[in-house]
Amino acid sequence: MTTPRDLMFVALDAASGRPPGQGELSLALAGAELIDLLAAGTVELDGDHIVPAGGAAPDDALLRAAASGVVREEPYESVDDWLWRRGRELSPAYQAALEAEGLLTRQRGRRLPFRAAGEPTLAESPDRRRAADRLTAEEPVLTALAAAVRLDEADVPDDLTEADGSDGATDAAGTADLPDGVEAVLAALGDAELELAAARQRRDVEQAAFDNIWRAV
Repeated sequence: MTTPRDLMFVALDAASGRPPGQGELSLALAGAELIDLLAAGTVELDGDHIVPAGGAAPDDALLRAAASGVVREEPYESVDDWLWRRGRELSPAYQAALEAEGLLTRQRGRRLPFRAAGEPTLAESPDRRRAADRLTAEEPVLTALAAAVRLDEADVPDDLTEADGSDGATDAAGTADLPDGVEAVLAALGDAELELAAARQRRDVEQAAFDNIWRAV
């Protein structure tokens, strides 16, 4: 399991309530990937720039793709640039990966079975429960990423929040300080989320002004 996969599980579990926008989630997934690459020693931060390091390539296919895209020559890529570049359409990519593994399905209507598939539904799985456990135990990294896309423990279904004999590692992590570099990634993610919200607001204002012009004609 990886942090971005766990974040995707948590976000999809919240889909029946108030799921994050695709843009916010894609940015957060890119941040989660970078956090995992830092933890694996694949990259390190030099100020706000991402520098390749000697860590082994990740086993996860999407995380390995992220690692292969690291800029390996100066000037190195900034965390902010990474979030916007890597985050483009990243949410659909993770969703497709879960579907390919049978962890996410789409229900078709009984009367019209050939219509386009409906909303995605998560299958019960150890991976899904593990992601929920991390959130309910307030593991600091996943909790911070969930907060960035306005998710919290209340978004986890009740059947995933009951005690299930999980070991104490997650609980212990919930009280630990954030690993090195994570705060810088989360700060850049917060700035990117604000920039995205501002861009949407400008677009909405411009669209409203355009609509007003046509109503006046």
